[in-house]
This record gives sequence, structure tokens and C-alpha cells, in this order.
Amino acid sequence: MSFSRLQETLDAGRFAVTAEIGPPRSCETERLREMARMLRGSAHAFNLTDNQAANVRMSSVASSVICLQEGLEPVMQMTCRDRNRIAMQSDVIGASALGIRNVLCISGDHQVFGNHPQAKNVYDLDSIQELMVLRNLTKGTNWSGEALPEPPQLYLGAAANPFADPFEFRVTRLAKKADAGAQFVQTQCVLDVERFKRFMSLAVEKGLHEKVHMIAGVIPLRSHKAALFMKNKVAGMSVPDELVDRLRKASDPKEEGIRVCVETMNELSSVKGVHGLHITAIAWEDIIPRLVNEAGIRP
Repeated sequence: MSFSRLQETLDAGRFAVTAEIGPPRSCETERLREMARMLRGSAHAFNLTDNQAANVRMSSVASSVICLQEGLEPVMQMTCRDRNRIAMQSDVIGASALGIRNVLCISGDHQVFGNHPQAKNVYDLDSIQELMVLRNLTKGTNWSGEALPEPPQLYLGAAANPFADPFEFRVTRLAKKADAGAQFVQTQCVLDVERFKRFMSLAVEKGLHEKVHMIAGVIPLRSHKAALFMKNKVAGMSVPDELVDRLRKASDPKEEGIRVCVETMNELSSVKGVHGLHITAIAWEDIIPRLVNEAGIRP
């Protein structure tokens, strides 16, 4: 039985669309509600990030509830950076009680990259162990073995980076996450399509596309400088020089970035083992409806 629209879509073999929403940096609930209303109908579910880039923002739990109230299905992100196993389980039980069903288990960006570099991280568990803990909750026991009279209903997700080195280990790590309880996986944004195809070929060879639903990430870039930043400053990214040059030579870089993104979405949609697309439009969420319309994948 499915209790998540995202799960229902993927389990039925339909192509899924997810997109990312960055929660506000303060109590700007009306701004978040306006964004939710603007995005309604553009994706099956929407990720609410968990203090992305290690910058303080409205919690993913609170922002997920606000989006739920506005008719969006949230995917609540939960990092290992900020919580020990007690807080993880507590937050997830509370989120499920409030109607949140999808949880994405991730490590989280290191605090030195954010606005509180002096903060102490937690990392009591890694993202694979986090999946194991939350899967245990759904089966009716917490990590200490105590029975739960009413377990949380969760659809568990994980992240995957097809581009980090060593390349061959990427599929091994994906398999570990599938074994730990991941039911869907959202990948790092794909700018190097050929390398992503090699990753998916290895994943399909091991049958992982039958164990976990693969959702490929895409990102619209506004300029060649944004592409260079991704290439040189974001760990684990692969950005072809041809893409940088294409954006540099464009008369309208924003429009060219949109065209590139739509082309990538169309190409990824036909890759064997890809069950959906995840759109990350950082501080550019209002472009998401146009992207799904032009790619012909609006839910």
C-alpha cells in the first residue's frame, strides 16, 4: 500500500518529477506559501532542504508542513550533520505524525562552508546508517529495539553522486544504500551526460534499477560563470568545457541555460534505469513550471 504520491507514481512505473525548494532564512511563511502555490502541479513532490550549504534556514520539518498545507507533497531532507540518532528518530516520528511521508537521508554539507563555520557537527551516523535506522522505525522498533505501538509511515530516499572519484565506487555505494533501505535515489545534478550514462550502465548491469527508483538530477544554469563555479568549486561535479563555452558564447545566457537544461531532461528521460527527474533551480524556483512544460513532463 502506498501512502505517498511519489511512491505511488514510481511503483506504478510512471515517470516522476521532483523539484527542490530552499526554505527561507527567517520566518517568512507567506513567501514560502506563495512559492508553494506557484509551484503546485509542477512536480509530484518537492524537496525541502535541511539547512542547505550549512546555512541557517527554516527547518525542513516546518517548511515541509507549510508546503503540505498548500497542497504540495514534501520530501523532507534530513542531514546527519546536525542530529544524533535520538534526534533523527524523534524528528521523523514527529514529521510522520504531521503527515510527512517522504524523507531523503543525506550527510549534509560540512559546516565550514556555511555561515556558522565554528559550529560542531554531529555525524553520529552516516547516511547509510541513517537509512537503516529509519527503515527500522517503519518496521515497528526504534534503534534501541523498543517496540513502537504506531510506527511512522515513510518512503525513504537517498542521494547519489555519479561523478565523484573513484568512479567505480559510486555504484558500490549506491548498492549499499539500496540494501540499507533506500526506495528512491536522487542523483547529483547531471551536466556531464556521457559520464552519467556510464554510471547508469553499471547500475543497470548490477540490477540496481530494479531495487531502487533512480531519479536523475538536473539544474538550469544562468551563465558561464555559474558553470565555472560548478566545475571548479563544487566537489564531485563534472562540467564539460563544451557546456561552459556554449554559455559563454550565448547572446542570452539565461535562455541558453534553459535550453541546455531542457535538452538534458529529454536525453536523461530515455536513459535505461532512469525513473524520474529532480530539478534543482537554486534561487530560481519560478523557472520550474517552464522547464517541466517545455520538457513535456509536467505531472
